[in-house]
Amino acid sequence: MSKRKGKAIGDATAVKSRRVTAVGIDDAADDTNHQRPSSGSFSLSATGDIGLIESITLKNFMCHHLLGPFQFGPNVNFIVGNNGSGKSAILTALIVGLGGKATFTNRGASLKDFVKTGENSADITVKLRNRGPDAYKWDVYGDSISIEQRIFCDGSRNCRLRNKAGLLISNKKEELTAILDHFNVQLDNPVSILNQEMSKQFLHSKNESDKYKFFMKATLLEQMKRDYIHIKHTKTVTRQQVERQEECLKDLKHEFLQKKERYDNLSSFSEMKAVLENLKKSMAWCLVREKEQFVQQLKEDVEKEENNYKYQDNLQLCQTRVTQVEKKLQSVKSRFESLRDEQESLSRDSHKLKEQMKTISKAHKEQELVYFRALNKLKQSEQEQDLLQEKINKAKTSVSLNSDVETEYAKQQKKISDLKEQLAELEKTCSQLNEAIKNKHQALFKGKEERDKLRLEERNIHVLCASKLKRKNQLLASRSNKLKRFGEHVPDLLDSIAEAYAKKRFVKKPVGPIGVCISLKDPTLAVAIECCLRSFMKAFCCDNYKDEAVLQELMSRYYPKGSRPQIIVSPFSDKVYNIHGRKAHHPDYPSVLDMITAANPVIINCLIDMRGIESILIIKEKDKARKVMQHGRPPKNCREAFTVEGDQVFPNRYYTSEFSMAKYLGGDIETELSMLESDLENHQAQLSRFQLHVTSVSEQIVSMESQLNSTIMTLKKTLASVNQIKASISELETAGEDQIDDISSLEEVAQEYRQKIEAEKQAAQEAKVELDKHQKMAEDVESEYASVRERVDQLPDHMEPLRDEQMKLETECMKHERNLKILENKLKSHEDNIQAMKSDLAQREEELQEYVAKASEISPERQQVTGSTKSIDTEITRLKKKLKVYESSHGQHEQVVREYAEALSLYRQKTNQVRDLRRFIDRLDNIMSDRQNRYKVMRRSLSVRCKLYFNNFLIKMNCCGSMVFDHNNETLSISVLPFLSYSWGKTLHRNKTMKHLFW
Repeated sequence: MSKRKGKAIGDATAVKSRRVTAVGIDDAADDTNHQRPSSGSFSLSATGDIGLIESITLKNFMCHHLLGPFQFGPNVNFIVGNNGSGKSAILTALIVGLGGKATFTNRGASLKDFVKTGENSADITVKLRNRGPDAYKWDVYGDSISIEQRIFCDGSRNCRLRNKAGLLISNKKEELTAILDHFNVQLDNPVSILNQEMSKQFLHSKNESDKYKFFMKATLLEQMKRDYIHIKHTKTVTRQQVERQEECLKDLKHEFLQKKERYDNLSSFSEMKAVLENLKKSMAWCLVREKEQFVQQLKEDVEKEENNYKYQDNLQLCQTRVTQVEKKLQSVKSRFESLRDEQESLSRDSHKLKEQMKTISKAHKEQELVYFRALNKLKQSEQEQDLLQEKINKAKTSVSLNSDVETEYAKQQKKISDLKEQLAELEKTCSQLNEAIKNKHQALFKGKEERDKLRLEERNIHVLCASKLKRKNQLLASRSNKLKRFGEHVPDLLDSIAEAYAKKRFVKKPVGPIGVCISLKDPTLAVAIECCLRSFMKAFCCDNYKDEAVLQELMSRYYPKGSRPQIIVSPFSDKVYNIHGRKAHHPDYPSVLDMITAANPVIINCLIDMRGIESILIIKEKDKARKVMQHGRPPKNCREAFTVEGDQVFPNRYYTSEFSMAKYLGGDIETELSMLESDLENHQAQLSRFQLHVTSVSEQIVSMESQLNSTIMTLKKTLASVNQIKASISELETAGEDQIDDISSLEEVAQEYRQKIEAEKQAAQEAKVELDKHQKMAEDVESEYASVRERVDQLPDHMEPLRDEQMKLETECMKHERNLKILENKLKSHEDNIQAMKSDLAQREEELQEYVAKASEISPERQQVTGSTKSIDTEITRLKKKLKVYESSHGQHEQVVREYAEALSLYRQKTNQVRDLRRFIDRLDNIMSDRQNRYKVMRRSLSVRCKLYFNNFLIKMNCCGSMVFDHNNETLSISVLPFLSYSWGKTLHRNKTMKHLFW
């Protein structure tokens, strides 16, 4: 593997002889079968040879987990073993470990093929001897150099060079290349490393030119030949360059002579230069004077800007307006919230009063029954008292009558039993009638409630039909004129506006209604846009308040004072506002501004000012709108959003739309008309059904009232019959005792009846008072419920203007806030401008100081300058032109001297270079001629030595043959004839001889 430097021929012969002997020994030893590779260890030589391989270690290389370390001797080493035990792996690892490419090994196309399967990297460690006087950096590496190569599975590798102690010296490939060059190790030389593929190719090759090339490469003659060819080519190129330099030298000499002539003819012009210097001094102090004037002007401007309080006053005024609008907005919000709280409270009260009415009505009916029962008892008691009084009178008149007493008594008992049976039946009938009256009262109350509900729904349908019919008439009118969708008087109003504008009553013609001037990019969003703009759809825009007064006068002809369209006053602009910094941005949902178009930018600017359409998003789905606005932080600059149904979504609240169809921006009138006609037909049908139902319920109520009255009358008659029967029974029961009882006892009973009647009268009177009390409570609750319902119905009419006013105030507040931000930015810009002016002033003062310093350098004493900078500059320019003309004819003094010196130096330098190159080329010719002769002698000597080794080897092998070198044709012919049999192995012996020869 290693090459020795500076050996004599005799020494080389001795070495080769020793190697041949070793081959014979190892050939005999190879017959023994070893199970794994082994390396013979020899005692290391103490001669200090450099470049010898002392050891090699492999890890995860090819198919081997660990091989080595193998210790090598200083001479011939043999590695024997079975197939697959790692012999070739060691040879391959030597090539790769010393920095060779994978293609040199003929074992793989890439380094990653050498990493064992399943491992991430492979390691190779090669240890080289570094002893003796020719050692490589012995003070750094010591007696040995360790080369560690790590190969990764992606085909990359890194190299580490360590000294004998194991310290890392370098990891650069250039250092490894320098070591191999110093040790004269050639990895691609087949004599240094001969792998199996190369040996097969050599053994099977019959081309004599290939054998000669192998000889040249093995002896390094090929490298010498290439070096000599390169030197000859370089010499030819250098000679051509020298010839070109000689041609250039002639031109250079001519230029040098010209500049020498100008140098000799140069004259002085110091006087003009002195004048120019004086003018430059004056110019310097003139610039200082102008700079002082400019700095003074800057100071005045800064003072003026600092005394300008316009921006602070405007900002304070705007802040005051914002505060006022916020107070109004807070007041409106509080009023709206109070009305909403009142609405909720009234709803709760209405529900409570309704329940209370039911309870009181039920109690009233029960008390009414109690009162009627008390009256019936009182009448019964009075009738019994009358009967008792008659009995007393009869007893007084018929005391003496006593005939047929027993017969009459039996008849009376039978009659009493019959009357008691009738009384039981009548009492049962009374209880049934009382239950029927109670049920009929409840049914009558429910019927009246149902009738009230039906009448309320009937009124609502009447109102809805009226609005639908009004809308139908508007749509029918808008067939011929689209403007009538916005009101039947709009066309006449627009004609009046045009007529007034023609008469120069307007400064700028008002624009409107806004809904007429806009169009939608997506017609399906008409409901959402209308719900967003609301009353602004009918609004007009005016440029100034004078035009607003004229427009108000024109509107008064067609509209009453409370129902006129809104007028927005804002200066007209020909360009849409720049809303880049405050527009709502979302990648999926557009803003209202993105979805409408208008030919007149005034409309867009007006909606931006009054409604803030640039900060309102259109999100079609409800769920997505809630998710975007209320689940997390809303998009930047977005304050609200609308769905396709017109629902309004805020970050903290949600309002459902009351509209299901576009009123102004709908495109298909016929479809809307057909829908309206269908709705009107449905409403008429509903109205007819409600009217029939109300009539039916009213008839049922009348029937139930008549049935109730009839039942009450029947109950009264039944109660009267009960009282009569009771009186008859009492009369019959007491008739038999008339004769026994005396008048005094009857009078006592009569007295008791009178007391009982008085008590029953008192009870009836108390029941009457309680009944009147319940009646009054029922009337009070009913009137309170009616007032609450009336207030509940009135609240939406009060809340809607407040909501519109709140939205208007919010829009106005946003407008003022935007103006406030603009004014703050203007104030900040004003302050920044003052600061910039101060910085500029400081910079200018520094520049003034620099000007003064420069002027002082040019002229220490200040020059009193009367002329202007322009006049001095004109004079300087005139002098410079004059000097330039003079210099163009004669040249500048310094430039001429400098060019002459440079031309002289360049000419001498080029002359010396050409002379030195000529001498070098001549000397190189002599050296190359001598080298060529030595090369030929060396080639002849090496060929003779090769023949000598060849013949000696043939004699030892008992063969004969010849080796013929043809250096002119570059061929090598080898023939070997064995003494025993020519045909047995001519090729085998010849090739084996060559292999051992060059080894």
